[in-house]
Amino acid sequence: MQHREPSTPIAGADDQASYDANQPSPRYHRVILKLSGEALSGQGGYGIAPDEVAYLARRIKAVQDLGVQVAIVIGAGNLWRGATGVARGMDQATADHMGMIATVMNGMAMRDALERINIPTRVQTAIEMNRVAEPYIRLRAIRHLDKGRVVIFCGGTGNPYFTTDTGAALRGMEIDADVIIKATKVDGVYDSDPKKNPNAKLYQTLTFDEALANRLEVMDSTAFTMCRDNKKTILVINFWKEGALEAAVRGEPVGTLVTP
Repeated sequence: MQHREPSTPIAGADDQASYDANQPSPRYHRVILKLSGEALSGQGGYGIAPDEVAYLARRIKAVQDLGVQVAIVIGAGNLWRGATGVARGMDQATADHMGMIATVMNGMAMRDALERINIPTRVQTAIEMNRVAEPYIRLRAIRHLDKGRVVIFCGGTGNPYFTTDTGAALRGMEIDADVIIKATKVDGVYDSDPKKNPNAKLYQTLTFDEALANRLEVMDSTAFTMCRDNKKTILVINFWKEGALEAAVRGEPVGTLVTP
């Protein structure tokens, strides 16, 4: 996937001159952005491509410039897929811990890209590795957000058998995020695969019960159940559509909003 040419770095969260007071006020004050590991990769979907990470950083900066607090959870599919190891006889817990470590690598790459455009960023990980990242501490994470820093949560939940979707849901509850934004390559949740069915219907809004009744894949089942039980809103958007993320945090009708 190739994106636009790099833009000139501009001021970060500490320079309010970049904020346009004429823009509509954001609907959400604090968001969790769930990115797949493949979002950081180049052609082929593997590895970490610096140009792609720089593009993501600019998109995140555009949202923070609206006055929104941003926390991020990144998967690890670009570096390691535990299911592949398990299919070849690897122990599930070992495979999952390898995936958790891979998310820290992605988090460090994302932090570097954000810092280079003057966005103060902290990486917190559920698996302690103090030389490269802070340990996850809920109140410290909230304090960072309140100070205008982006916080990247790595290491999943710190336990095997859980996905980064579940990690995003858990952190969303803990920091009291207003919404969990799941970044995808499609415009939202459809009633069937839009790549196979040109007449697939895009849902603008869904309740959790409707999503369950229609067997719609929003997040993995554990994460989805956690959000439903705790009444945490999920917004599924096409992250790569220009302006979609900014429109989403302003509350404009974009993507699919899944609510209680």
